[in-house]
Amino acid sequence: MNDVFMLRALEVSRNALPLCRPNPPVGCVLVKQGVIVAEGYTQAIGGNHAEVEACAAYTGSLEGVTAYVTLEPCAFVGRTPSCAHMLAKSGIKHVVVAILDPDPRNSGKGIDILRTAGIRVDIGLCGEAVSEFLTPYLGHA
Repeated sequence: MNDVFMLRALEVSRNALPLCRPNPPVGCVLVKQGVIVAEGYTQAIGGNHAEVEACAAYTGSLEGVTAYVTLEPCAFVGRTPSCAHMLAKSGIKHVVVAILDPDPRNSGKGIDILRTAGIRVDIGLCGEAVSEFLTPYLGHA
């Protein structure tokens, strides 16, 4: 795990403002062999989430890629498909999440989906910085 990559995901997430509201501004960075190969952020409501954007931006195989995501991938289907299910089928074998999503529709469920699919999940990298940035959007203090 590398905090440089998570801090880059946090920086990328700022590009989602203000177009993503009421969704939180999330960033995702894909890393392969220590190099960033793709980035994505939450699009306007009804558009792709950060993980989908990043995966779509990368034209190579996702095998061996680590995804750094500022917020737990969504577990439920709403206006968009579940990001956790998409990642579970992608070939990615490692996901690093800064913070869990406090939304009860997610809150640990995205992590469970990933782990059930055999994906290694690490939680908490740069969590304080990401939590501070997302506080206004997630309603937690």
